[in-house]
Amino acid sequence: MSALTKRPGGAAVAESFATQLLRWARTHGRTGLPWQPPPGSLADPYRVWVSEIMLQQTQVQSVRGYFQRFTDRFPSLGSLAKADLQEVLAVWSGLGYYARARNLHRAAQQIEAAWGGRFSDRAEDWQRLPGVGRSTAAAIVSICFGQREAILDANVRRVLARQVMAQEPWGSAALDQRLWQEAEQRLPLRRQDMPRYTQAMMDLGATVCLSRSADCAACPVVGFCQAHAAGRVADFPVPRAKAPRPSRKAFWLLVVYQNQLGLWQRPPEGIWGGLWTPWDIPAAEPWPQGSEPLTMLRHGFTHFTLEVEVRLISPQTKAGMLSLQRQSRGHGQTLEFRPLVDFLALGLPAPVRRLLASSGLAG
Repeated sequence: MSALTKRPGGAAVAESFATQLLRWARTHGRTGLPWQPPPGSLADPYRVWVSEIMLQQTQVQSVRGYFQRFTDRFPSLGSLAKADLQEVLAVWSGLGYYARARNLHRAAQQIEAAWGGRFSDRAEDWQRLPGVGRSTAAAIVSICFGQREAILDANVRRVLARQVMAQEPWGSAALDQRLWQEAEQRLPLRRQDMPRYTQAMMDLGATVCLSRSADCAACPVVGFCQAHAAGRVADFPVPRAKAPRPSRKAFWLLVVYQNQLGLWQRPPEGIWGGLWTPWDIPAAEPWPQGSEPLTMLRHGFTHFTLEVEVRLISPQTKAGMLSLQRQSRGHGQTLEFRPLVDFLALGLPAPVRRLLASSGLAG
């Protein structure tokens, strides 16, 4: 049973939670975020959608600049739907989790084709789009259309796990099932309150109910928080058991021929899908003759750390370049030779962009 409904007058208590949060949001909620509308204006579903996709697994301070550049280049649904995927990936480059950019592009095309370019106010419609889950869909329709839909992003999970002292471990299906119920029970009764309430739930987790340093004295709903009442805020959410993050090794060969760089475009799906990277030499094969050590790279992914040994080779003849191109093709990685500036306009993973800058090739 919900912590709210255990108390007398469950519905009234739930409304009181929403009332306290809404009152706090009027003076303490975040304002001026680039995807928020001016005061008194309606939220733009396109900008809210783009921001919600960018904010998946990425914090606001990292997203701000990318959001501005992205919406400057693609200011509308139509401009994004018509864009070439490589251009979308190039603008996204460095933000990570590139499947989000591919899904955003594909979803824009689906909205144009299936919805006639108009945005639905139904969460179930949004959830049919690539890259849009239940919480993202709820955020869009509650902020833009006032629908009474609960969100459950990472910040809201943390808030609610503390509110009810949830014993289920972080990331478990059991925790999600319980917290979705809690989130729904706390929704305000009036639809016109939903845009501010949804933003306030995000703001509470992002600015007050922090992971390591919760500011309980500033929390508007501390009176409902079981973890605070028990003096155990730091114990929740219950962490999941963590296995050591494994390492994977890779071997990249950077090929430079007559001031042109040889990179290959990765398959559409998988790690760095659709982006351009150096030739990935299989571990069991020797380096091509004439290659020289350049640097070592480490790049952290969610579930593993990539350790890359990078070598450089500069064939002096066209025959030498073509020979390397044939070898790379044998690995399913056809190198394309272009000036570096051309590749910089395409999608490059952040470590590849840093590699090119530190190698001196970018100069």
